[in-house]
Amino acid sequence: MAALVSELTPARQRPGWLALVLDLGLGLAAALGQAPWGLWPLTVLAMALLCWRIAGAGSARRAFWHALAAGLGHFALAMSWIVEPFLVEPDVYGWMAPFALFFMALGGALFWAVPGWLAARLAPGFARQGIAFAALMVLSDWLRGWIFTGLPWALSGHIWIATPAGQLAATFGSIGLSALTMAASCLPQALARHRSWRTAAPGAILSLLLIAAAWTQGMARLAAPQPADSALHIRLVQPNAKQALKWDPYWSEIFFRRLLDLSTARDPGRPAPDAVIWPETAVNFLLDQSGTAAQDIAAYAGAPVILGIQRSEGERYYNSLTEFTADGIGPVYDKFHLVPFGEYTPWGDQLSGFGIRAFAAQHGFGYSAGPGPQVMQLPRLPAFQPLICYEAVFSRHLITGAGRPAWLLQVTNDAWFGRLSGPWQHLAQARLRAIESGLPLMRAANTGVSAVIDARGGLRATLGLDLDGRIDAALPGALPPTLWCRWGDWPAVLAAVAALALAITRRRLTATGT
Repeated sequence: MAALVSELTPARQRPGWLALVLDLGLGLAAALGQAPWGLWPLTVLAMALLCWRIAGAGSARRAFWHALAAGLGHFALAMSWIVEPFLVEPDVYGWMAPFALFFMALGGALFWAVPGWLAARLAPGFARQGIAFAALMVLSDWLRGWIFTGLPWALSGHIWIATPAGQLAATFGSIGLSALTMAASCLPQALARHRSWRTAAPGAILSLLLIAAAWTQGMARLAAPQPADSALHIRLVQPNAKQALKWDPYWSEIFFRRLLDLSTARDPGRPAPDAVIWPETAVNFLLDQSGTAAQDIAAYAGAPVILGIQRSEGERYYNSLTEFTADGIGPVYDKFHLVPFGEYTPWGDQLSGFGIRAFAAQHGFGYSAGPGPQVMQLPRLPAFQPLICYEAVFSRHLITGAGRPAWLLQVTNDAWFGRLSGPWQHLAQARLRAIESGLPLMRAANTGVSAVIDARGGLRATLGLDLDGRIDAALPGALPPTLWCRWGDWPAVLAAVAALALAITRRRLTATGT
């Protein structure tokens, strides 16, 4: 770290402001491949230009600044939804929004800047440096899912989710998609001679062939027969409870009545649902204070109701999911991967003495974490793995070995994420979990987007943003375990390590003249 600081200190080694603005623009362009925009060719082009600039930076210091500026632009746009929670109560928290966006974008940008610096340090030379940067970016995407509890959002590979190339994730996971992005982006620069754009054509052609191969493989997978739907019919209920009104005593009663009415509605000619699913923190009472609500709600709905609900144990509170039936309360699942500062505060027990509480926690000073991923087995339903909101962005939490479930269930409250990009990116990542695991995913979202997602990530049915309504659908069938279920991210990670090692080794061989 000391070496990094000393490298970056001299201002004269920083690129000029015009160059940094260009890098910022490249990062903004790269973000437009993410949902909801989906302009993946623009991402590949922008990242190709960034690879060229990093490779030709001339020093590790300049490479760092080029990548930092690009990363700042990318994360500022891709994660602009981060300001939305602060605007739920703008008079109280609104002043924090620009600071949250800047520091979130800066933190993300460091995951680009460090690969830029390391590439120049480990593998200097135009071709080698670009390859090393691409490989380190893949490894950086992987590390982002782990460091500081992880935030694998807006990965470079997420641009492919809605395309046939996204099916590559069934073999290599989300990190394999990042490898596709970075390989396609670095090839024109890596194969160019004498830093001349005129010699980049072979690499550009190879890049297009690589994308075409992934696209073709994905089309073939999508064309294969789908597994048969199960005989079970599930109802997803979306009450459209606005976050600013959700806990208001007057409005919470209106939203609760809406949940009940949507649960009981019957369509002529359609079978009654075998289970009704409500979203995260669907009701304004605690589970341990619910009395006979479980029996009453199940009786009113005419079917078991699976719902997100808060509960307490002494002074601790949990963001949970359970089933309400005519017999009472079923098994309980507690969310275990909590959002730092949103659902819990690091060192929260100590900071609670100063009145500091988690931003999104309705009760107490924050939620406590549950024990970990689990498969739930309920009467009348195949075994499923529950995912509460943010947990669905972590592929590493999927249960893929012994005891693999038959389907995935996500309950979420995306009202925190606004309208522009956050809910759509969250939905895209739910689709990616289905592709990776080969399991269907049912998604109940408070304000949208609720969805029925098949085992190849296809959207069978959706209910859009800011709508109240329901989706009635058969539970899609599951595919056999994918190759990703057996290998995880390791093939993609090891391929990136091998590419990095090749770039470093070539440098050493060149330096020794062998």
